[in-house]
Amino acid sequence: MSTRIGVVTFPGSLDDRDAQRAVRLAGGTPVPLWHGDHDLQGVDAVVLPGGFSYGDYLRCGAIAAQAPIMHEIVDAANAGLPVLGICNGFQILVEAHLLPGGLIRNEAGAFVCRDQRLRVENATTAWTNGFAAGDEITVPLKNGEGGFIADADTLARLEGEGLVAFRYLDVNPNGSLHDIAGLTNERGNVVGLMPHPEHATEPGFGPDTRDAMRSGVDGLTFFRSVIERTLAAA
Repeated sequence: MSTRIGVVTFPGSLDDRDAQRAVRLAGGTPVPLWHGDHDLQGVDAVVLPGGFSYGDYLRCGAIAAQAPIMHEIVDAANAGLPVLGICNGFQILVEAHLLPGGLIRNEAGAFVCRDQRLRVENATTAWTNGFAAGDEITVPLKNGEGGFIADADTLARLEGEGLVAFRYLDVNPNGSLHDIAGLTNERGNVVGLMPHPEHATEPGFGPDTRDAMRSGVDGLTFFRSVIERTLAAA
C-alpha cells in the first residue's frame, strides 16, 4: 500500500509540483490539496511547499496560516500527523504556531539562491529518520526572508531539548540565530526548514557533488523517511 502524502497549493505556491514529484520519486503517492478546502483526504502526511503564498502580504506565511486547510492541518499535526514545511511552508508553520520563533528579512537584505550545506542535528523525526545525527547534506536554498529569530529563552529550549533539526554549514546565508536552518516540534512529527529538499531528489537536477554535476539527491531521504515511518506504523 502506497503512502499518500498531501501537498497543499496556496495562491502563490511555486514548488508544489516539485514536492509532488519528490513524493513520487520516493515511492509515495502525492495528493494535491487546495488551500480553500477543509478536507485532508485521509492522507498519511502533508507537505507545505515553498513559494510566496498570498503574495507574502502582511508577513510571509501569515495569511496562509489562516487558510481553511490549515485549520485541519493544525488539528491533525497536534494529533500526530507528519507535516513538513519547506521555505514558505516553514514560515507558515511558524505563523500557525506549530513551530516557535519567527522568520525575517535576510541579514544582507537580498534574496539568496545557492546550494547549501547543512548538518543534520536531529535524526529522530518523521522526516529525518533516514539520516544519522551529524550527517552533512547539500540541498538548494532560495529565500529572501529566511532569517530565523527567537528570544533567548526559546533558543535555550530549542537547543536544550534537541529541537534544532538542521544547521547551516560553511556560511549562514540569511543571518539565522545559532545558524538554525530547520526545527522540529517536541513530538517529532512537524519539521520546518528554509532549504528545499524537493530540489535534490533526482540525478541531473540536484546540487553538484564530487561524483558529478547536478547529481545530488540528499533531499530524497526526507520523503523516504516519512514513507518508511508511516508504513512501519500501519
